Amino acid sequence: MRVEPSLAVVQNLRDSPAYRVSELYQLAGSRATAYRLLERLLELGLAERLNRGYFSLRSSAFQPYRLWPHLVPSLQSFKEARHFGRAYDESDVNYAKKTLHGFLSLDYRAYELTQLQTPHQYYLYVDRVEEAAQLLKTNGFSEGKAGRVSITPKSGNFENGIQRVYLDCLAAGGRSTLDAIAIEIRYRDQLAITGEFPVDLVTKVEEDLPA
Repeated sequence: MRVEPSLAVVQNLRDSPAYRVSELYQLAGSRATAYRLLERLLELGLAERLNRGYFSLRSSAFQPYRLWPHLVPSLQSFKEARHFGRAYDESDVNYAKKTLHGFLSLDYRAYELTQLQTPHQYYLYVDRVEEAAQLLKTNGFSEGKAGRVSITPKSGNFENGIQRVYLDCLAAGGRSTLDAIAIEIRYRDQLAITGEFPVDLVTKVEEDLPA
């Protein structure tokens, strides 16, 4: 998916948990252009609409623009992910581990690779999403945002598994940014594409990583 250079104007916004659309007007050059840019950011998965007139940005929106095309497959998978829960605790994850097959990413795979953060979300790319969803539903799972088991169709390149998990973590942002840093520290020689991070955040991860 093509990512227009004009979208990078959002990197001039201040760091904030939420923004008014009006803050984009001056950066974009006009009200109409600002709304067009926002709609495109929403489509890509880099932004989320909040209450009327407000939006938020993923921290990955502040990664260098050159990286955005590599993050789009991950961002699109997040939009298509379906979430399921039954007991809404670790037992849901244990059930998914035993019954679902696919490519594991984000929290649990990052923990396998780094042992940095206690995982929460079980995020799995599967070949047949509807089949996996029906399996969960027939075994007492309900679909909803609070579910800890997430399934999504495969999108993008999976040839280098560590690179894909890294890009997923980088795209997700938030706590997953720490996982991305930890993966880069541990597996730098296996990564062809890397992000940029504040020095203090890298130092914190280096201190917290198990020996």
